[in-house]
Amino acid sequence: MIKDIQIGHRLIGPNHKPFIIAEMSGNHNQSLERALAIVEAAAQAGVDAVKLQTYTADTMTLDMDEGDFFIDDPENLWRGNSLYKLYQEAYTPWEWHEPIFRRCNELGLIAFSTPFDETAVEFLEELNVPAYKIASFENTDLPLIRKVAATGKPLIISTGMATAAELDETVRAARESGCRDLILLKCTSTYPATPENSHLATIPHMRELFQCQVGLSDHTMGIGVSVAAVAFGATVIEKHFTLSRAEGGVDAAFSMEPHEMAALVIETERAWQSIGHVQYGPTDAEKASLKHRRSLYIVQDMKAGETLTKENVRAIRPGNGLPPKYFDQLLGKTVKRDVKKGTPVTWDLLW
Repeated sequence: MIKDIQIGHRLIGPNHKPFIIAEMSGNHNQSLERALAIVEAAAQAGVDAVKLQTYTADTMTLDMDEGDFFIDDPENLWRGNSLYKLYQEAYTPWEWHEPIFRRCNELGLIAFSTPFDETAVEFLEELNVPAYKIASFENTDLPLIRKVAATGKPLIISTGMATAAELDETVRAARESGCRDLILLKCTSTYPATPENSHLATIPHMRELFQCQVGLSDHTMGIGVSVAAVAFGATVIEKHFTLSRAEGGVDAAFSMEPHEMAALVIETERAWQSIGHVQYGPTDAEKASLKHRRSLYIVQDMKAGETLTKENVRAIRPGNGLPPKYFDQLLGKTVKRDVKKGTPVTWDLLW
């Protein structure tokens, strides 16, 4: 039995509506005012949590703009940048974390972050974050995972690109270092991702393989993939969030706008509500509709002693007569008394 996990005031698990995380990332465009506006919009959209990323360009990479440190892949969303300059543009200043977290708390949102090195973990511990997230590109950084797991706080790990063997190492490292509350997120580390590359069938397999809750870090456009993930048992949905894609930002191209996030919150909850349990036969809500099934009725006036034929008995709505499965059996039987058109066929009507 996979247990519920509590992050902040929210219980997360199969018996609770999906936990929706709005990932701010670098969509604040280096404006604290915009960052706080994103928090406001996330709250209005109905999400449960806002997540930041805690790093500096220097904790991520080297200040070089050539070779391995320059993005020249024509298919890459961030081509033409050095890694260092990209992270300089995208990072959230550490002094912003406290006011952003404070505003989240005022609005009833859970606030936490993704640390990218040990110094970020130590900084976030000072802010007493309720949980941690490990990004997919860091899910093989076992020293970082051990550092985070040692805090004893719930740990959410994106699984993008990791093999089953790598995930086994990651999960073992987390659990051996003190993590008791683990959630893995199925993730496709392309930006944006496509539905065809999402492979949501992995979600229940991953849940059984690692005996933990599984959610989705969704980089596709729209809400369809996230809604489908909930049907596969995802308990957490993470989506990048922005005020407006048209206003730009490092992750804006594959981020949700407020009206889309609001729809995501509503539709993932509907998907969760629809899962239910194995059910055959009428539900309580359907029982009143049983009377609208087809059943056998007398469709011509008949005199006592006359024989039932295809002309005077038919399977029609409503459902107050015998079920249609008895039609052939009844042909040739006689009625005990005079019968008017529109009378439901019952056994006590026949010899």
